[in-house]
Amino acid sequence: MMLKITEAVNFIKAIYSHRPAVGIVLGSGLGSFTSEINIEKEIPYADIPHFPLSTVEGHSGKLIFGELGGKKVVAMAGRFHLYEGYSAEQTVFPIRVLKFLGIDTLLLSNAAGGVNPAFHVGDLMIITDHISQLTPNPLIGKNDKDLGPRFPDMSEPYKKNLIAKMKVIAAKKNIKVREGVYVAVTGPTFETRAEYKMILTLGGDAVGMSTVQEVITAVHMGLPVFAMSVITDVGIREEENIITHEEVLQAAKEAEPNFKALFCELIAQL
Repeated sequence: MMLKITEAVNFIKAIYSHRPAVGIVLGSGLGSFTSEINIEKEIPYADIPHFPLSTVEGHSGKLIFGELGGKKVVAMAGRFHLYEGYSAEQTVFPIRVLKFLGIDTLLLSNAAGGVNPAFHVGDLMIITDHISQLTPNPLIGKNDKDLGPRFPDMSEPYKKNLIAKMKVIAAKKNIKVREGVYVAVTGPTFETRAEYKMILTLGGDAVGMSTVQEVITAVHMGLPVFAMSVITDVGIREEENIITHEEVLQAAKEAEPNFKALFCELIAQL
C-alpha cells in the first residue's frame, strides 16, 4: 500500500510542487464548486498511478489544485464508490494520497437521501456522526503502522470544533443548516420503503452511498474531518416513492450556492 501511495504522491509532486493545506471531496452534482478555486493545475485521475477512475455522472474525475480563501487546496472532482465495483481499499486510496501530499484538514460533501421526517429537499446537513455497519470497512486486512493504528478510535469522527465553526458561519450568513447522522449503504439501488424505515429506526437522519469509508481512513491517519450532506431526495413518503439520479443531480445543483458560500468561508477560517 505505501509503495503505491508513494508512487502516486511522487507523480503528483513532480507536476504540482506546492503543499495543499485543505483537501475537498465533492459529491454528486457539486462539481461546479471548483469554479470558486483559483485553479493552478488539474490532473486527470487516469494519469495518476494506481488511481481508480470515476464512472458516475456528476463526477468529472480529476484532482484540482489551486487557491481558495487564502489557502492552497486540492479538490477531488469525483470520488469512488463500492457500487462501481471498487473494493473499500480502492475507494479510499485517494484520501491516503491527499494526506501524504500534506493536507491538514479534509472536507467532504455528498448528495444524500433524507430519512428524518423533518428534512426537505435542498436542506444542508452537517454530519455529526455516522453508521457504517452496512458497508465494508476499508481497514479490514493487514494494518500498516505507517498509516495508523490497528484499532482507531471513532468517538469523534467529525471534529466538533469544525462543526461549531460551521454553525457560526451559517448563522452569520442566515443559511439554515441541519445536523444529523449519516448512514452509509453500498448502493447502487435507492432504498426500499422498509429500508428507509429501518435506517430511521437505527437513528439515521440521512442515507447515502459514500463518505464513511473516506472518514474512517482519514481518522485512521489522524486527519481532521468535516462533512456535509445536501439532501437531494426524501425517502419516507406514502405517495409516489420513485427517485432518479437525474433528480438527485438537479437538487444538488439548486442547493449549490449555499453549499459554496458555507464551504468557502469555512476554508477561509481554517
